[in-house]
Amino acid sequence: MTDSLYHSYQWLTSDAGTVALAEAADLRARGLGDLKIGEVLRCALTAEQAALVLTQLDLRERARVKFRHAEQMLFTRAGLEQATSEEIASYRARRYENQPNIIDLCCGIGGDLMALAATNTDLTAVDLDPVHLLLAAYNVGVVAPGHDLNLLEMDVRNVPIGSGNTIFIDPARRNDRGRMRGYECEPPLAWAIELADRAAGVGIKAAPGIPHELVPADWELELISIGHDLKEAVLWSPELASATRQATTVEGGTIHSLLPEAGDEVSVRAVLPGDWLLDVNPAVTNAGLVQDLARQIGAERIDPEIGFLVTESEPTTPFAHAYRVIDVLPWHEKRIKEAISRHDIGPIDIRRRGLPGDVDAITRRLRGKGSRRAVIAMTRMDGVPTAIICEAQ
Repeated sequence: MTDSLYHSYQWLTSDAGTVALAEAADLRARGLGDLKIGEVLRCALTAEQAALVLTQLDLRERARVKFRHAEQMLFTRAGLEQATSEEIASYRARRYENQPNIIDLCCGIGGDLMALAATNTDLTAVDLDPVHLLLAAYNVGVVAPGHDLNLLEMDVRNVPIGSGNTIFIDPARRNDRGRMRGYECEPPLAWAIELADRAAGVGIKAAPGIPHELVPADWELELISIGHDLKEAVLWSPELASATRQATTVEGGTIHSLLPEAGDEVSVRAVLPGDWLLDVNPAVTNAGLVQDLARQIGAERIDPEIGFLVTESEPTTPFAHAYRVIDVLPWHEKRIKEAISRHDIGPIDIRRRGLPGDVDAITRRLRGKGSRRAVIAMTRMDGVPTAIICEAQ
């Protein structure tokens, strides 16, 4: 990070930068293209400053899906990509209420930091990137004006941490060469887990497909989705944990949590026309809580290894999409096309679980010409490759 680039971002956080951003946003709202806006800006700004302003307009537009206050915040491309959405950050910050001396390691542009600042006064932000640290402080000021934030520009490995600190860490999953392989991160997950030996409690943001064997036995693994879209995992040390595993859906301020539920093995049965097929939320499947959900709603499995569930009557649950079954047949494309034609089906949405195949290519081959829309489960039923054709809702 060059001094010149840092100073450009520093200017962006100033009153002059705020005025330039407002002027550029107004010009764009009036229908001017970026080339013309750039010409206007360069009457008063350097070329680097004008380019930075235009970039911020684009990033703010993209950030609207994550942040309510995106139009007042500042971003880098990498920082926005890795930043936690406001919905998830606000939910997760609840675990830190009344916790002592919170330290946000690898704070980035402040996605989680803003949520933590809303309910905690003793807060330290740490990042090795001076621009991200600058923007994190600026963004906290958007949602918590006057917050007395402690900023540390340093390698998180060198931060003094003791029993009086509670930690949140979002390790980087990108480096100068791009996205890291598998579940690699920086600092490594093992280092982050060892923080629990020193701190009062630790929460670690992780990739949603993290293998369960990487999570210590006495820690909680929480999988979080927005609606049906799986977003991330969090590892909670025993001091902050509420269960061994948890699946959580966050949407529009509404939170639903699914915890392990003791009980007998869930039975397996064949799906029949007229049943309801349940496409289980990926937070539930990745948390290993499919049977727990089945016990909670009185469902059965269609295969011991597959996440689809089945019920005789329409269930009510935030953890699955339910579809009325029209037809069930072995997975054979010719026979499926005949069934699609017989049921007057046109557009189809294939949900693949347990079978290999290019979903886009298969969809193009199977799409019908009828008037009805359908969801087709491409899956196994008791080990047999099966197509389960359902009404689309």
